[in-house]
Amino acid sequence: MILPRIIRLRDAPAYLGMDKNRFNAEVRPCLHEQRMGKQGVAFDRLELDAWADRYFGGNGRSEQPEERIGNVPDSPKAQHGAKGRTGRITKLSISKSGTATGAFAALAERLIRKKRSAD
Repeated sequence: MILPRIIRLRDAPAYLGMDKNRFNAEVRPCLHEQRMGKQGVAFDRLELDAWADRYFGGNGRSEQPEERIGNVPDSPKAQHGAKGRTGRITKLSISKSGTATGAFAALAERLIRKKRSAD
C-alpha cells in the first residue's frame, strides 16, 4: 500500500494515533497548513513524521522548548519570517531536500554541536 503524501485534517490525528483535540492543541500549531479547495485543510505527511520523530526522540518525552526545530536557522520559519508561510507561528520544518531523514540528520548534527559547545 502506498501512503499519500498529503493528509487531510480529518485523517491527521488518526495518522499520529491521537484524538483531534490533542492534535489541534499540540501538533497543529507546529505544522504548515495547506488549503485544499475552499474549506479543506491538509498537511504534508513528512512534516507529521518529523513531528513524531522529534516527540519520541526524547525516549517518549516531548521536546524541550529550546530544541524546537523552528529555532533552526535554515527552517521555513527563518526563511519566511516569524509567522511562516501561512501567517501562523510555526515550530516544525522539513529541510529543502524534502526528506524527513535529511531534516532529522541536520537537526541531530546541530544539536550535537550545540551540546559539545556547551560542555
